[in-house]
Amino acid sequence: MHSIELLPDEMTNRAVGEVWCRLLNDGLPSLAAHRHPTNRPHLTLATAVDLAPEVRLSLARALAVLPIPLHLDGTLRFTGRTNVLAWAVLPEAALLRLHETVWRTLYDSAGCGRLNPIHSPERWKPHVSLARGRGAGWTGSDAELFSQESGEPAGVLAGQWVSARTYDSVVRSTDRLGP
Repeated sequence: MHSIELLPDEMTNRAVGEVWCRLLNDGLPSLAAHRHPTNRPHLTLATAVDLAPEVRLSLARALAVLPIPLHLDGTLRFTGRTNVLAWAVLPEAALLRLHETVWRTLYDSAGCGRLNPIHSPERWKPHVSLARGRGAGWTGSDAELFSQESGEPAGVLAGQWVSARTYDSVVRSTDRLGP
């Protein structure tokens, strides 16, 4: 499976990493414990079984709009087979347009295979994952989880999505995509 991911600017990357470390230091599940070299804060736009060269080229053209604004605002919690704690990404116009373009590029390409429906424009919940765990629960408040050095409310952060990559979950590798 190949995912198409946006990567944040360095300040946002560092802020997410600090939250990962705070969770780990508190003895809670955290993505800081995931030591694979490809692990870093990101926003998944879509996934596909395969990415043919012409699809990669179309995606790179779509991603040429980067950088675009990034705004994080509070937590999201997803429950299921694996529970997820995430930093919510505000679905702003530029991000929604880019997501729609990426989704359509994949959807309209016969060579991509099945797409994960949770990334369809009607269902997508943009977020940056902080922690995952079977049966894990996070009961703390945003004020406890996020530092408030910026003077903003807890869990509010502005930055930019600056680049994109693909992640191949079979071979666990990444490739740069777009600018």
